[in-house]
Amino acid sequence: MRTQTVEADVVVVGGGLAGVSAAVAAARLGRQVVLVNNRPVLGGNSSSEVRVWVCGATAHGNQRWARETGIVGEMYVENQYRNPEGNPVYWDDVVLDTVRREENLRLFLNTDVREVVATGPDDARRIESVTGWTMGSEILTTFVAPVFLDCTGDGLVGHLAGARYRLGKESQAEFGEEWAPPEPVREFLGSTLLFYTKDLGHPVKYVAPETAIDITRTPIPMNRVIRSGDSGAHYWWIEWGGELDIVDDNERIRDELRGVILGIWDYIKNSGKFDADNLTLEWIGNVPGKREYRRLIGDYTLHQGDVIDQTVFDDGVAFGGWSIDLHPAQGMYAEGAGALQRFSDGVFEIPYRSLYSVNVENLLFAGRDVSATHIAFGAARVMATCGAMGQAAGTAAALCVEHGTTPRGIYTDHLDELRQTLLRWDAPAVGIANTDPHDLARRATVTASSTTTRIAAPVTEPADGDPYDFDVYDLDVDLGIVLPVDPRLETIELLVSARRDTTLSVEVFSTGKPQNVVPAHLETKTDVVVPAGDERWVTAHVPFAPDVPQNAVVVLRANPDVAVRLTSPLPAGVLTLVHRVDNDDQNVQISSEELLVQWPTKPLRGRSVVFRAGPDTRALAPERATSGYHRNHGGPHLWASSPMVPGRDEWLRLDWDEPVTGREVRVVFDDDLDVELNTLHHHRTPDEIMPTLVKDYRVEVLPVGAEGWVTVADETDNRWRLRTHPLPSGLGPLRAARLVVGATNGSAQARVVALRVQE
Repeated sequence: MRTQTVEADVVVVGGGLAGVSAAVAAARLGRQVVLVNNRPVLGGNSSSEVRVWVCGATAHGNQRWARETGIVGEMYVENQYRNPEGNPVYWDDVVLDTVRREENLRLFLNTDVREVVATGPDDARRIESVTGWTMGSEILTTFVAPVFLDCTGDGLVGHLAGARYRLGKESQAEFGEEWAPPEPVREFLGSTLLFYTKDLGHPVKYVAPETAIDITRTPIPMNRVIRSGDSGAHYWWIEWGGELDIVDDNERIRDELRGVILGIWDYIKNSGKFDADNLTLEWIGNVPGKREYRRLIGDYTLHQGDVIDQTVFDDGVAFGGWSIDLHPAQGMYAEGAGALQRFSDGVFEIPYRSLYSVNVENLLFAGRDVSATHIAFGAARVMATCGAMGQAAGTAAALCVEHGTTPRGIYTDHLDELRQTLLRWDAPAVGIANTDPHDLARRATVTASSTTTRIAAPVTEPADGDPYDFDVYDLDVDLGIVLPVDPRLETIELLVSARRDTTLSVEVFSTGKPQNVVPAHLETKTDVVVPAGDERWVTAHVPFAPDVPQNAVVVLRANPDVAVRLTSPLPAGVLTLVHRVDNDDQNVQISSEELLVQWPTKPLRGRSVVFRAGPDTRALAPERATSGYHRNHGGPHLWASSPMVPGRDEWLRLDWDEPVTGREVRVVFDDDLDVELNTLHHHRTPDEIMPTLVKDYRVEVLPVGAEGWVTVADETDNRWRLRTHPLPSGLGPLRAARLVVGATNGSAQARVVALRVQE
């Protein structure tokens, strides 16, 4: 056996998406980082060992413009390109490459941390080191650093260090949570094993082993949906252990889950109720995918009200959008639904104070051990949200080292720097405007070659006598057209037809919180006369002039005599809502009281009602690319050019009154955050590269004294959202800079979310 000591600036324990994001974030900020993982592959529950698809704020398409950016977003987009079939082994390498390419990051796989040295009194503990055993190599390694991150999921490092934590369910009274039990109870969300099947094209027999559990003697066939051909995370409900101790009883839980999978497969293959003759069992997981155990206590505990009411935090550093997703403690043996879900009406914020320990002064954490109640944890626990927390915690850890302070010291003395750093790295955060004093673009005058000034669906007028080429959609249910209003909305023109003379009711709603896309408050309404006949444009006068730019929902009330026209793709800043409850998982019971659930986008995602809004808008103006936010927040917050013409470039330009000296140019392109990019493609998005991304571009600067533009970057075949281009030394002060777009990956417009010049 060999022993060694490894020193670093930041030590991250746990290689799930929270730990990966934390380690990469800290490394990119120049810190020397160690990432320690007790398994041979990274990705945690998303790895090929467990094979849970990565869920996040999009909530399988229920939330709008909610896909995570930052490090998790990079991996989503890369997986979409590399791995269109959703192979979990390929996903392993996407995650591994993300870590390996960071030169400041050392990775220790198969290294199980089992000892923590911490000193100090109970209310002021400090971790000195953690020690891990690398089994195959027989190496005992002690890791020493000023800052540690517990991303183990189970909160093991925090527990061994003496950090305070919670187990089980809090009472209703403690945090005023409606969904909590009357009294606290030590119950958990259970663990899950998954399985994969394969069609061999010829009959395959199955002889159940002795460890298979006869599920006909359980409530499973009566209370869960079982189908041949389904596999993987379709069977998320194979869950058990909520009434046990998730860690102490891990082996018992695994054996029970495996026995049930074998029993389900025996039922599918041999009961005669399924078309499964040619199917074989290709893979079964042997590492239980845990949902819940210790939740470490921070300076703030996220609770149900924060999720449902979407609390605005001054220290918001990440966001979620998954439902409050509660499972019965009996798991797969429960008589009722496998899950009860309740959504917020938009994404909710996660405060920084929920990511560091209340009593261990140099411990941050992210992922399943977040400081949250059991109820709020039900919404914050999914992996992309864990990754969002990880990037925030890793960024904070890097700033702790830079400033020689504690995680709490970052909150008290460097909070704005933390949030602005996250925005600069396009991290998944909401509600952060760009106030970065080092972003020279904020001092510049912003102009563009052209701008989309009219919010309208793509319309091509037919030649005389020809019909319109659109899909007809009968207005059997209410439809909502989401569009940005800046500075005002006066009219909405619609292309409709009618079976008989009738009246169409049109209403305009504001959405409440800036990140929400639901018809929350009625602002104005009118009735429009629609004569009988084929396609014709009708105009609704619906004046709405909010004090600040914001989204609106134009609601077309159901009228079976009227049909609208649909087209695609969606214009920038536009979505279509359908007024009906949409639930595609029969194993789940969803609360239907929330507007988000009542007005889903999934039935017509990617499609738009044919419309024209008036008057002209500033919602897609050039200055939107220097405002911050990086996602739809009271409007799209991006510059969109007019439709591009072959052979003609579009550009976005910065001009300074006084010369400036820059260090690098950062560009954030639009990769359509309303599209869910599920890692295993349970919901398949056909585009391997997002069409809205800019494909070919140049970055040019105009130095003082130069006669013309100097090209500092010339990129082709771009498929990334965030691009960073260092400025060469010797350029001297600059008078101007511009981004020149030659082509997109399919979009008719050039779209730029952010253009920054950092000093």
